[in-house]
Amino acid sequence: MQENNDQEIENEDLYEHHKFAASIGQEPLRVDKFLMNFIENATRNKIQQAAKNGNILVNEIPVKQNHKVKPNDVVRVLLSHPPAEQLLIAEDLPIDIVYEDDAVIVVNKKAGMVVHPGHGNYSGTLVNGLIHHIENLPTNSNERPGLVHRIDKDTSGLLVVAKTESALANLSKQFFDRTTERLYYALVWGNIDEDEGRIEGNIGRSLKNRLQMDVFPEGDFGKHAVTHFKVIDRFMYVTLVQCKLETGRTHQIRAHFKHIGHTLFNDERYGGNDILKGTTFTKYKQFVQNCFKTLPRQALHAKTLGFTHPTTGEFMRFNSEVPEDITACLEKWRTYTVNSKEDF
Repeated sequence: MQENNDQEIENEDLYEHHKFAASIGQEPLRVDKFLMNFIENATRNKIQQAAKNGNILVNEIPVKQNHKVKPNDVVRVLLSHPPAEQLLIAEDLPIDIVYEDDAVIVVNKKAGMVVHPGHGNYSGTLVNGLIHHIENLPTNSNERPGLVHRIDKDTSGLLVVAKTESALANLSKQFFDRTTERLYYALVWGNIDEDEGRIEGNIGRSLKNRLQMDVFPEGDFGKHAVTHFKVIDRFMYVTLVQCKLETGRTHQIRAHFKHIGHTLFNDERYGGNDILKGTTFTKYKQFVQNCFKTLPRQALHAKTLGFTHPTTGEFMRFNSEVPEDITACLEKWRTYTVNSKEDF
């Protein structure tokens, strides 16, 4: 008992860097492998060193690297220094501000910019730029200044940030109540049969690859998620769709479209960087590789954002232009489609 008390006292001087709860479907897995699945850019060596130092806890008990994680276990990684995201540094970064007043700021995020600091990305994020632009941004429940929602690193487009505590609370409630408007443009592999449709299926962390989200249509895991889509254009082996989010889960559009067999074009994490549709001709393969070079990320853009202004009560809607890398890729597909039809 004394040993546990000593350990607890020792842990008081440590900072929590990561905390993960194993799902109910978790198969027994070594804790070092479990954490490798969860933490981007982590190395097995660093994780094993943390275990050796007694810094990995399962259900509040320090464990060795070969400890097996079981369903519902809570795994924490504690280290002697605070996480880098707690040491936020203001940086003078170029931010495309679409709108700003005393309560809110609407930003058009470029692809490649991480929204907030996290493991492996401690500088150059949107938050680093925002705290340079605005002093005393309110923090959300995750200690992330001003953030009401986020978009993935390689997704471009619109994001609203709160400048005051009351705006943060108001906007957070709008996102929770699903009264905001969010429209995305996505280029997906394959020809979608329907002109419009609805994808419904719980989204949660994949049980096979923890860096991916997966769809659980039975509803036994994950959180309820709904995506509405409308076809904008068709180009032989890819389709341009407009997506309307009813819910806002992590990787929602990416996971939902992979689930229905239409993975996002060049979405490396979900396998969209392979040639999933088309011919076996060398010329075609070369054409697709050229498209990948033109658009070196997933083809996803947060085009429209609408919300009720937290102070005035006015509904505001913002639109952003589809970025050059996506439009250039679409133009290539448009030309390819026209030329292919002429060949027949």
